[in-house]
Amino acid sequence: MTERLILVLDEGTTSTRAILYAPDGTRRGVAQRELTQHYPRPGRVEHDADEIWRATLACAVEMVAAAGGADRIAAIGITNQRETVVAWDKRTGEPITRAIVWQDRRTADQCRALVKAGHEPLVQTRTGLVIDPYFSATKMHWILDNIPEARALGDALAFGTIESWLVWKLTGGAHLTDASNASRTQLMALEDRDWDDELCALMGVPRAHLPEIVDMTGDIGRCDRALLGGAIPICGLAGDQQAATIGQGCFAVGDTKATFGTGAFVLTNMGAQLPRSQHRLLGTVLLQLGGKRTYALEGSVFVAGSLVKWLRDQLGWIDRAADTEAIARATPDNGGVYLLPALAGLGAPHWRPDATGAIVGLTLGTTRDQIVRAAMESLAHQCRDLMEAFAADGAAWQSLRIDGGMSANDWMAQDLADMLDLPVERPADVETTALGAAMLAGIGAGLFASLQEAVAMRPATRRFTPALAPTDRDRRLAGWHAMLARHLN
Repeated sequence: MTERLILVLDEGTTSTRAILYAPDGTRRGVAQRELTQHYPRPGRVEHDADEIWRATLACAVEMVAAAGGADRIAAIGITNQRETVVAWDKRTGEPITRAIVWQDRRTADQCRALVKAGHEPLVQTRTGLVIDPYFSATKMHWILDNIPEARALGDALAFGTIESWLVWKLTGGAHLTDASNASRTQLMALEDRDWDDELCALMGVPRAHLPEIVDMTGDIGRCDRALLGGAIPICGLAGDQQAATIGQGCFAVGDTKATFGTGAFVLTNMGAQLPRSQHRLLGTVLLQLGGKRTYALEGSVFVAGSLVKWLRDQLGWIDRAADTEAIARATPDNGGVYLLPALAGLGAPHWRPDATGAIVGLTLGTTRDQIVRAAMESLAHQCRDLMEAFAADGAAWQSLRIDGGMSANDWMAQDLADMLDLPVERPADVETTALGAAMLAGIGAGLFASLQEAVAMRPATRRFTPALAPTDRDRRLAGWHAMLARHLN
C-alpha cells in the first residue's frame, strides 16, 4: 500500500513553510518563502495578507508535487503566528488593508483606556488574558475605526487570524477558526464554545465579522481542487505555541515547553483546570478535541529571535544568527553589562507595552562581544522571571522542553539550564510547531487514534543539566533585577 503523507502549512512571523511528514514523523520535504516585514511607523508591524497567501500556496504546490500528487496527501494541518489580524471582503476574498501583526503596538492607548475604565478584571477573568495591544480584539477595533472600507462593508467584512485567512482561501469561503486561536482574541471566554457577546460589545467588534469556532482536529474543510489538484481535507488547526506544546508531547498536567522563535513562549499544561493567574501570566486553550478542552498557563516574551535579527540587521555586529553561539562561548562573562530586550515592549510577567530597550553597565572597557553575550543572557533572565511567576501561580516547573530555531544554540540551551537550575530537554528536530500540527492532522485523518499514539512522531531528545555555581547564578540575577528596577519603575 502506498504511504500517505501529512502536509503542514506553518505560517510564521518571518516566513511561511510547507512541510511533508510521513506518519512516523520523518520529514519528506520542506518548501519555504520569506515574508516581507512592514514597519510603517514606530510601534507598527504589518504583513501583506496577499503575500502570505501567495507564498503559502506556492510552498504547498511544491510539496504536493514532491509527494507525487494530491492523492498522496492524507490531510493538511495548519499552524500559525497567533493574534495577527486579517480583514477581508467576503464577496471578493480580498484583504482591505495589511494584516496587523501580533508585535504591533498601535492600540496601546485604547488598551490603557480600557484598563483605566476598570475593564481588565472582567477581561482577565473571562479570557485568561491581560489587556494589551498583543491580542486581536483591539486590532480589529482599530481597523473598524481607521479603515473606511471596513464599516462600509457591513456584514460582508470578515475578520480572522492567519489560520482563518488560509482556510478561507484554501476552501473558497469557509470562515472558521479553531479554539486555540480564538482563545487569543479576547473575544471568547475560556469556559465557552462561542464568542462572548459582552466582550464583543466591550471591544467594539460585531460577531457578524467573526468566524465559526471549531475543534482543533477533524474534517475541518476541503481544499478547492483547482488549487492543489485534489480536495485534500484540512484536518488540523492550532496556534503555533499550542502546536509546539503538542509536538513536545506535553500531555500530562505540569508538562512545560518553551519555544524560541521570533519571541519566546512558555506553556504549562493545566489539564481541565481553568488557569487563573495572580502573577500576570495568561490562560489559554491548549487543546479542544471532540468538544473537550485542555488548558495551559502561558508566559509570553515578545523579543527572542528578533533580538538576534536586530544584532545582525540593524547593528551589523554578527553576520549570521549562528555567530551568537561562538561569541557567547568565547566571551568569559558579560563584563557587568545587561541588556533589556524591550524592542517591542515587554510581555509577561511585566506587561509594559511602553517599555523600550536599554543597555546598562557600559564602560570604556566594554566590548561588542560582551554586549552580544548580554543579549543572549537576557533570554535566560526573562525565562527565570517567568519560572518564578509560574511557581507563584502553583505551576512549578520540574524540567523544561525547548524548541524553535534559536534552541539549536547549544550555549543558549545550557545557559537556560544554568539560570533556571533545571534540566532542559531539546528534541533532535527543534521544529516541533509543525510536528504538532502534523499530529493533529494525523488524528483528524484517522492515521492515529489519539495524541498518545501520535506522539510516536516525536524525535529523540538531548538533555542539558545545570552546571553553574549558585554564586554566579545569584550574581547575574542580582544585576538583572537591578536593571529592571531602574528601568521599569
